[in-house]
Amino acid sequence: MKKLSNIAYNIDGQPMFKILDKAQRLEREGREILHFELGEPDFDTPKNIVDVACESLYNGETHYTSSMGLYDFRVAVQETTLNSRGFKPYLEQVLVTPGANSIIYFAIKCLVNPGEEVIVPDPGFPTYYSAIKACDAKVVTVELKEVNQFRLNPIDLEKAITSKTRLIILNTPSNPTGSVMTADEIKEVAEIARKHDIFLLSDEIYGRLIFNDEKSFLSPSYIDFCKERTIIINGFSKAFAMTGWRLGVAIGPVEVIEKMGLLVSTIVSCVPSFIQRAGIEAITGDQNALIDMKNEYNNRRKILVNGLNSIEGISCVEPDGAIYAFPNIEGTGMTSDEFADFALEKANVALLPGNNFGKAGEGYVRICYVNTSNNIKKAIENLRRELKDR
Repeated sequence: MKKLSNIAYNIDGQPMFKILDKAQRLEREGREILHFELGEPDFDTPKNIVDVACESLYNGETHYTSSMGLYDFRVAVQETTLNSRGFKPYLEQVLVTPGANSIIYFAIKCLVNPGEEVIVPDPGFPTYYSAIKACDAKVVTVELKEVNQFRLNPIDLEKAITSKTRLIILNTPSNPTGSVMTADEIKEVAEIARKHDIFLLSDEIYGRLIFNDEKSFLSPSYIDFCKERTIIINGFSKAFAMTGWRLGVAIGPVEVIEKMGLLVSTIVSCVPSFIQRAGIEAITGDQNALIDMKNEYNNRRKILVNGLNSIEGISCVEPDGAIYAFPNIEGTGMTSDEFADFALEKANVALLPGNNFGKAGEGYVRICYVNTSNNIKKAIENLRRELKDR
């Protein structure tokens, strides 16, 4: 086979699907596997959202639309942003994308030249690393420390900045740790980006999933209203249980959003109209199903963390948001990879090694609490039993 491009050899993809493939192979062999490896809500999309999409299809909305997104949807995003973040972006600041994941690549491609640096949290979402490498840029990590409940320390962030730093990626609530930064920490990060005149990509996909009443959602966009350097990543997969719909929204400076929109038109043309109609219903319609899902996640979170902390050799900081726990498994004497293999092969529990999310994730694993409370309890007992008998 002929040699591929250099970029082709730098694409890593997402490691969680490798674990899923292995788990599904064991299921085909007759094993009952408890799934905690994917951030895939186990709830169906709320009926009111599905109904609107079906109505849109029946009304013939099956044609091309603007690559920037439906006018009506972007207007709805404007109003939702005003209500949630305190400012109303210009229509030209709003871009509709095929899922929030794609925004990471689009933003890096439009903001960062080959050889320039992007600062990312470690542990952090694997797409950050993969997209940076695919754009031939350099990953610079800032370690998230358990002693600080895995919150990004602004002092550590500023130390990582060099003359080549082009972009900072912020993620709170966090994947994989579930940590939620304080308002003061977020403000410090926003000030650092302004001080050094660096773009700030704020991944806010879990902004609706904060469980600690003492912490409220704050976007660093408060400082410039996304007019100068802040770009917001948001989407519908997690809070709305719409993973398969592939619907995301980016808000940023007009000139950045314009160029990202050209990438959307080049690569995917546009997001289907009926999916965007569903998005309008999601953010403007009945929110009761969302409240119920969030309450259930909160209940599962407590069961999981309490259960993990009851197992000898495992300790777990209680996450304040998102849908993940990030327990420390060093007390078991196993590496992250060894523990993940052990959990799957011996305890029938599919989870991810923490080092899938960066070097600082070694000694940890990620567990998604997107399974029933009964299955969480079963997984805890399986792990307890197998670790005791090991």
